[in-house]
Amino acid sequence: MTPYYEDEAVTIFLGDCREILPTLGPVDLVLTDPPYGVSGAQNTKTAKNCGGRKNDYLSVVDSVELVRTVVVPTFTIALEKSNGRGIVTPGNKCLTLYPMPAAFGCFYQPASVGLQPWGRADGQPILYYGKSPHGGTGLPSQSCSWVLTEAPEQNGHPCPKPFVAWKRLVACGSVAGETIIDPFMGSGTTLRAAKDLGRKAIGIEIEERYCEIAAKRMAQEVMFP
Repeated sequence: MTPYYEDEAVTIFLGDCREILPTLGPVDLVLTDPPYGVSGAQNTKTAKNCGGRKNDYLSVVDSVELVRTVVVPTFTIALEKSNGRGIVTPGNKCLTLYPMPAAFGCFYQPASVGLQPWGRADGQPILYYGKSPHGGTGLPSQSCSWVLTEAPEQNGHPCPKPFVAWKRLVACGSVAGETIIDPFMGSGTTLRAAKDLGRKAIGIEIEERYCEIAAKRMAQEVMFP
């Protein structure tokens, strides 16, 4: 398949990850922030900026059924490509649909990102799979959770990820020179963070408008030293 965008560090594919992922070779880490199963609507600042749509896709509806039948099986296939090493931010609603992780953490957001039936949604879970590449003496000093106060860049995607936070996940889950795959690429934050940190990255995205945003971000100079 011809990439939508390609440079020395990053490859972007436009299409259905269920079709593209099986054609790819092995990677070192899967790192992704897939749909959360929120049915497209959330009462958050980011969502309000795009008319209440948290995950604005033309091709799919961000539902629990989508997570159950598409997202989780795709993530599982990606884990096979990475020999079991993966990091996913699954959101709160569909957290229990994912395979049992080896470890967990969270982004604690003091300002919260909405409401849950029991109160404020002030924590976003992070699931870790396989073994850390920073084992041995380096492991005790590595964090699995962080306080998150960073506002994401408003780049045209309805649910952009905070860039510095994603650099932390890239650094946590990989070492320089390794290859990361994000089968639910969105606006390409995982890929941009990987490129800036000296990794290689592959992204798959079903919406061309988001591939275009990601490609423009990849063509920029290093965003942060």
